[in-house]
Amino acid sequence: MRPTLGRFLDTLALLRWDDHRYYHHSRINQSLHFVSALSFLAAYGMLFIDPAWAAWIAWTVSMTTRQAGHFFFEPRGYDHVNQATDAHKEEIKVGYNIRRKVVLMAIWVAAPLALWLSPTLGGTIAPATDFTGYLRDVGMAWLALGVAGLVFRTLQLFFVRDPVTALAWATKIVTDPFHDAMLYRHAPLALLKGELIDPMEHVLEQRPRPRSAAGD
Repeated sequence: MRPTLGRFLDTLALLRWDDHRYYHHSRINQSLHFVSALSFLAAYGMLFIDPAWAAWIAWTVSMTTRQAGHFFFEPRGYDHVNQATDAHKEEIKVGYNIRRKVVLMAIWVAAPLALWLSPTLGGTIAPATDFTGYLRDVGMAWLALGVAGLVFRTLQLFFVRDPVTALAWATKIVTDPFHDAMLYRHAPLALLKGELIDPMEHVLEQRPRPRSAAGD
């Protein structure tokens, strides 16, 4: 039991470390992740009050700020800190790489349109009777998408990697808001001082690790 737990904790720590050192060099990206983390925490709290509106917070604020940081501000060239190409990092990424994220975000955008064109989703749900009901249906669809995305990749990793990696990745994703809020809390101040790229001195000081990239 203890060796398995120890391996789980080591894998979780490595996934978090690789995620930070590989994919969060931009101070803008880090700052957006800080905003995303805080709004995700608000969404977590809202889950116990109104799951539909929690999903609206999570997808329209948390996910958009988080993914905008990756898509538009994170450098995509050669990573001199880790001595790795972008193509290499994308290939070995444990979580959702850019290609998988594009698919996920496309489904997110398509969900409101699908509900507008087919309020019952082919007879699977009761149709909304007003616009507020439509918005709630969209929120529930987005909540289902978030859960499905997490479960799908976890099951996929269960078979293509191993159960420990799968569970560690799922745990990382669920706890990222807490971890990122602490990790990137100083990024906005560094950005205001004009530092666009994190020098990653703490990464350079570490001994080389196996390149087992992680990520959201």
